[in-house]
Amino acid sequence: MPATVIARPDESPEELLKRFRKQVAKAGILSAVKRKRWYISKSELRRIKKKKAIRRLRRKLRKRMMQQQRRR
Repeated sequence: MPATVIARPDESPEELLKRFRKQVAKAGILSAVKRKRWYISKSELRRIKKKKAIRRLRRKLRKRMMQQQRRR
């Protein structure tokens, strides 16, 4: 769905542009465009997701270990 903004009475162009940018960011349009810039095969996507999940898990475990060390 395209992001559209309608100018309000007595609204400056800067404010209008700011609202438009906020809507575009909230809709995730730019991130989708960046993501679809190149073709990535499904197997590659799975590999990337798995890598990210492992990284998230390691970060979570590291955080827990730090909290346990502080309690001692």
